Amino acid sequence: MTANPLSAAVHWNDQGLVPAIAQDWQTGEVLMMAWMNPESLALTVAEGRAIYWSRSRQALWRKGESSGNVQLLKELRLDCDGDTLLLRVEQVGDIACHTGRRRCFYQCWQDDNWQVTDEVLKSPETLYGQPQ
Repeated sequence: MTANPLSAAVHWNDQGLVPAIAQDWQTGEVLMMAWMNPESLALTVAEGRAIYWSRSRQALWRKGESSGNVQLLKELRLDCDGDTLLLRVEQVGDIACHTGRRRCFYQCWQDDNWQVTDEVLKSPETLYGQPQ
């Protein structure tokens, strides 16, 4: 049986996962980081949208399934060590973070404290029907 070339080059961790960074395909802005397993990677390529592995739910997570903020795959890259994926995506709905912000990296270390720098675009209650 021939190894799948898509996942064969990936160096999966002990849990069979690899970090996946989502980046805006036009601006280069880093939106979020999540985890993928071989199945989520294959489905991401097949469906042309970001599908991650939720460690807390132990299940596939189709980004935007409940919020509508889907990530359309524009390009997939693998780093030099083979242990991190980069998904260049079109962020539909302009919200990547479950907190209702554009990106998950909305805190900046300033003056010896973490400062929130990005506003909430839509409340988590509105996005998901419950506080996040």
